[in-house]
Amino acid sequence: MATMRVNGIDVHVQRLGHESGSDRPVVVLVHGLLIDSLASYYFSLAPRLAEEGLDVVMYDLRGHGKTSRPPTGYRMEDFVGDLDGLLDALAIDRPVHLVGNSFGGAVAYAMAAARPERVASVVAIEAEPPARTWAENMYEGLVGEQGGLVVQEVTQWLRENPGERNARPFRAAGRVLDETALAEEIPLSGLLDEDLSAIRCPVFAIFGGASKLSEQTTMLEASLADCRTVVLPDLGHSVLVEATKETYALVRDWLLLGQEAHALREAL
Repeated sequence: MATMRVNGIDVHVQRLGHESGSDRPVVVLVHGLLIDSLASYYFSLAPRLAEEGLDVVMYDLRGHGKTSRPPTGYRMEDFVGDLDGLLDALAIDRPVHLVGNSFGGAVAYAMAAARPERVASVVAIEAEPPARTWAENMYEGLVGEQGGLVVQEVTQWLRENPGERNARPFRAAGRVLDETALAEEIPLSGLLDEDLSAIRCPVFAIFGGASKLSEQTTMLEASLADCRTVVLPDLGHSVLVEATKETYALVRDWLLLGQEAHALREAL
């Protein structure tokens, strides 16, 4: 599978473990922003989840990877619309499990709020729901003073780690920022209410202990009706890369065992 026409753009899609007519649980993996693409899942979680009997869908977000890069259309509503449209294009009519890394986790939260009937559960890896604090952080990271610091850090990293393989994703990120309104539009996205009441599905949030995002654990557990959090000690934001085996085990157990536990609790 290569590209599918969704919301006026060509979306690059890969699917593993799909069997026509099968009732396998569907898992959609949503990657992060700028230097990320579906490849981060293809070389980490996706093949092993498919081997476990899951129907695994990966796709490049608009502006990323092999998906079209339109000049505008980068509010959260657009990313949610793409995911919703992709499920239609793939003829997936039952609720899916969303696994989102970083910005992809925000997309997963937003999708769960906007289309609750389509989402069975959310796994958010180093991510925060797209509410007011998220918008402020995105502004600082993309167009505020912090955005300049990010560019400096990337430049320094490239100097210390030369080579085509390392430089390629950062050049791709540069093209997204240069050729689109992503940096300006994401902070203007429609936001969830602070109480997160629109998210009704089970949520599993995974954080690195050295990441500032891990401070959300108490808030998420208090705000969401059904939420479990795990903090991996001494890890930063790149949990998926730094602790792939641990992350895979947590995600696998949630998808294969956690949902059975939720169903049992609901039946009691």
